[in-house]
Amino acid sequence: MAAGLALFPQVTQAQAIIKQDPTIKAMTEQVSAQELERLVRGLVSFETRHSLSSVKDKKKGIGAARNWAEAEMQKAAATSGGRMTVTQDKYLVKADGRRVKEDVEFANVMATLKGTDPNDDRVFIVSGHIDSRNTDVMDAVGKAPGANDDGSGTAAVIELARVMAKQAFPATIIFVCVQGEEQGLIGARHLAERAKKENWNLVAMLNNDMIGNSLSDETGLADNTRVRIFSEGVPALETPEMTAMRKSTGGENDSRSRQLARYMKEMANRYVPQLEVVLNYRTDRFLRGGDHTPFSQMGFTAIRVCEMNENYQYQHQNVRTEKGIAYGDFPEHVDFEYMRKNTAMNLATLANLASAPYSPENVGVVTSNLTNKTELKWEAPAKGKKPAGYYILMRETSSPMWEKKIYVDGNATTTILPYSKDNYFFAVQAVDAQGHESLPVMPKPLR
Repeated sequence: MAAGLALFPQVTQAQAIIKQDPTIKAMTEQVSAQELERLVRGLVSFETRHSLSSVKDKKKGIGAARNWAEAEMQKAAATSGGRMTVTQDKYLVKADGRRVKEDVEFANVMATLKGTDPNDDRVFIVSGHIDSRNTDVMDAVGKAPGANDDGSGTAAVIELARVMAKQAFPATIIFVCVQGEEQGLIGARHLAERAKKENWNLVAMLNNDMIGNSLSDETGLADNTRVRIFSEGVPALETPEMTAMRKSTGGENDSRSRQLARYMKEMANRYVPQLEVVLNYRTDRFLRGGDHTPFSQMGFTAIRVCEMNENYQYQHQNVRTEKGIAYGDFPEHVDFEYMRKNTAMNLATLANLASAPYSPENVGVVTSNLTNKTELKWEAPAKGKKPAGYYILMRETSSPMWEKKIYVDGNATTTILPYSKDNYFFAVQAVDAQGHESLPVMPKPLR
């Protein structure tokens, strides 16, 4: 057999074992439902976090909430050995005649956990939006507790920073409480534009928006075992070359964001008991959007994590009691154990991605000969640590998830599989000795 060539039947069962990192598992178990509840109640204490509310009041409004979130993240940074820095990225938002009535200062509260490898420029972002609203999106003074929307996502981000600050990762992770989602995704767009302008190697963006409600107001059913991940299929920023490739290979279900969603589902299965990820093949809820959207529009890999059942008696509602029904987004309606599991899923995903090797490069499937076998080729990552090996991922064309993981030694750069490329989709991901896996890369035709 030629050097560097691997054939599937030679793969041993021992090589194919999927590893669970005990350090990451221990980190997921450090995520605390009690701490998440404390954070949500802290956010609600500001009465409103509307983006147009006061930035000067020390006890009420968005300014006080931003300062509080910064202080909470500074507590996490103090345990990081200097690797984490915290800042408020402030910027002026001009009146737009729609949801911003006058020029106003916005800020994203950011904690950056710097990667330890100077040759690793990868960046991973996890976000929740700190602003809240009630029924009138322009009401900046009425009570808008926002416990679940999106106190849950914001608290998750702060809790992730607390747990992860103590650990070192080769790549950089940014924990961000974004402002202005309810006014038109303003803070997320600002951050995505900054990432584009500053040429960040942003590998993945995880948006958490409403991850704490487990009770449906319409059915009365509670479900704290399932969570949705939304991901785009056809990329919002698609070049003509990408369009041609997608159409010729049938890749409508294999965008990078779709690969990230599958990756998160696998991490949940591996690290978080009693949590099932439901892959939703929409960019977001029907005709609705979230803070991952500007990142997708600029070509970044981004997804949204969202509870399985939304409760519209609490969401975007004025605080009131009407016909015996109490409306308003209060902490009493948040399922903190459910929120803990969803936060732990984010942690397992971020920790594995930030620890993994770079993805393999120039992945291709050989098409020069008609054959019922499939020959894949790739190149080792040009940056970062050398992979211990590679997983060849495989699934039937109608399957939503990868069904086989075939291990190939790290010295190999090609493999031949006894399966037809006509009948299966394939991808390649790099893996290190501890079992940390990169995002998969779909092969392009090689002639």
